[in-house]
Amino acid sequence: MIDKKSFLKAGALAASLWVGATLPAQAEVDYQSWLNDFRNTAARAGISKNTLDNTLNGLVPNKRVLELDRRQPEFSLTFWKYLNGRISEKRIQRGRDLLKKHAALFKKVHDKYGVQPRFLVAFWGLETNFGDYTGVFPLIQSLTTLAHDERRSEFFTKQLMSALQVMDRGDIPFDVKASWAGAMGFCQFMPTTYQAYAVDGDGDGKRDMWKSLPDVFYSAANFLSQSGWQAGETWGREVKLPDGFNLDLTGLGTKKNLAQWAKLGVTKIDGGALPVADMQASVILPGGYRGPAFLVYENFRTILDWNRSNFYAVAVGHLADRLVWGGPLQTPQIEETPLSRAQMLQIQARLNDLGYDVGKPDGIAGSRTRKAIKAFQKSKGIPADGYPSIELLDLLK
Repeated sequence: MIDKKSFLKAGALAASLWVGATLPAQAEVDYQSWLNDFRNTAARAGISKNTLDNTLNGLVPNKRVLELDRRQPEFSLTFWKYLNGRISEKRIQRGRDLLKKHAALFKKVHDKYGVQPRFLVAFWGLETNFGDYTGVFPLIQSLTTLAHDERRSEFFTKQLMSALQVMDRGDIPFDVKASWAGAMGFCQFMPTTYQAYAVDGDGDGKRDMWKSLPDVFYSAANFLSQSGWQAGETWGREVKLPDGFNLDLTGLGTKKNLAQWAKLGVTKIDGGALPVADMQASVILPGGYRGPAFLVYENFRTILDWNRSNFYAVAVGHLADRLVWGGPLQTPQIEETPLSRAQMLQIQARLNDLGYDVGKPDGIAGSRTRKAIKAFQKSKGIPADGYPSIELLDLLK
């Protein structure tokens, strides 16, 4: 097993070597024209000349940021590779130790916001390996690169404007470092999230997401609470589906109460009856029909407000369980070859050719692509789980 700390240090070194990587000349010209227009917009929005000069002068786009955007692990790894790469015995033990070490602080946070400590530690561990790696990319360079890029321009333009507003007030320095996507601090808040939800937990007049654990955990819990976190409830559980289960019922678009799922034959993973509780839940198959099935509750949806990936949300929930009582998932792991971006582009192009509209191919298996895959699978009479795979690509050829 790779030592996580060494892996993160290596990743930080590799990223630092790429911080200055720029795009071809024409793309940079387009970027500079866009940046000038944005600067004028920011000035009209009230951002001071001092802040704009200190953050935007001399900027060039970062090619590495765009490469990482296209290769996010949630989109480029299989479920098991993703989960195994993020939940190790070493991380679990360290999380348990930190849960005990900061128990008094976590109790205060829990008493105020109702968010169980194990979830806060799970976010902390998954986002930055408990603060070991908070990012090496200059925040404003990353955000301008992504705001100029067409894939998610509107989202990152909002993040960029928010970051400048926060800097203009003196909350964070001009040269702050973050992830390639602009996420900041121990729990990787995006600028708009910081602006709306960051809390001064230690009462020093600042909202420090890098050095103050009270600020970090009060802020994380505040975000979750305001996003709909249900105090006293968990995130979900691994379950067993009966043979012949209707896969049309899987996905977050279908909600039933636990009694209804039980009538359909859904049980705990060990075959035991589901708990008796007045809770709505959905069944998801993040790794396809051959992978584990999960019955997920409202708090799972709140985790998705933090990060829209089902892989990520399952990892948060599972790590939180492992910190206090749970064992490994019981569904046997399967060996799968992850799809490359080029292969995902082929799947999307072929689906479009066959009349299953996925929009413009981007190499990312988003909800629209998975819906198209599911429709294609149903037409072929095979398990319609919406899961992209090498087998699917072969079938489409």
